[in-house]
Amino acid sequence: MGRNYKDSYTKTLIQKYKKYKSFRIIGMGGSSLGTRAIYDFLKSKINKNFEFLDNLQIVKNKNEKYLNLIVSKSGNTIETIVNANIFIKKNEKNIFITENKNNYLINLAQKLKSDIIHHSNYIGGRYSVLSEVGMLPAELMDLNPNKFRQFNTLIKNKNFLNNLIKNVSIILKLIKNKKFNSVIINYDERSDNLFKWYQQLVAESLGKKKKGILPIVSSMPKDNHSVMQLYLDGFRNNFFTFFYVHEKNSPKINNNLILPSKNFLKGKTLSKVIYAQKIATENVFKKKNIPFRSFEITKRDEKTLGELFCFFIMETILLGKCMNLNPYDQPSVELIKTETHKLLR
Repeated sequence: MGRNYKDSYTKTLIQKYKKYKSFRIIGMGGSSLGTRAIYDFLKSKINKNFEFLDNLQIVKNKNEKYLNLIVSKSGNTIETIVNANIFIKKNEKNIFITENKNNYLINLAQKLKSDIIHHSNYIGGRYSVLSEVGMLPAELMDLNPNKFRQFNTLIKNKNFLNNLIKNVSIILKLIKNKKFNSVIINYDERSDNLFKWYQQLVAESLGKKKKGILPIVSSMPKDNHSVMQLYLDGFRNNFFTFFYVHEKNSPKINNNLILPSKNFLKGKTLSKVIYAQKIATENVFKKKNIPFRSFEITKRDEKTLGELFCFFIMETILLGKCMNLNPYDQPSVELIKTETHKLLR
């Protein structure tokens, strides 16, 4: 975030709701994906329960006291309105995060006498994770927002900038060579939602004017037994990102149940087996001359996740500018919203 950026919520509001143990995030796309990425990636540090209503689906309404966070920049997102209508109970407390203008959610919040936090009007939903959209929930998770926000430090870091420029340059070259699919080879289950966030970021920012990159998230090692055959021997319009997090505490294999034919597994941890599979897959990719980059995370904390958010956001914006695209709008999605309104009237 910029040096002069100020959150539109106060520490008083955070203190008011600190006692809650169960939270619901009601929002679509960028209104919930970043928060979900934070919750899953850092779950070992969080002692509270967060649930996410980020689709139109049948979910059993539990007899639990929730604090609801209803998030929509426009305040008129139809799925968010429907979910809020179905799931908000009479005596529950709610915080609405939306733009400071006359919209449905502002009016509903006023009717319910709920707290309203103003969504910055110059920050699009998919770029909003380090604003109040992601940082207010992060504080309610007892995380430190200042540790996420490292932009001013990163922008002065030559290593970070050189890596950013190098990656953008290589991706542009790959696109020129008709490699349009960005496949995430993810070895960290707790990062699945980080890459769903990345998927929206890239697809919505760059998918315009018959151009773009198709982001695909592949969960490893299970996808070794499904799509890996295609990645290795199928069409060659993909480029890959390997992602792995080093874990200090990982379950150990029970040596008593290992038969002699697999003695090499004795004493191994789960993370060691997964890491060996990652390195093995990278070695095969090298032999087959398949383009990939690799991220290895050594520490699972706010600072690391904030740096990943910044890197992917900056990379996407720079790619958009170099491809002569506006990385901040999503004009075609608006057509579906308009058409849906017509059909429901």
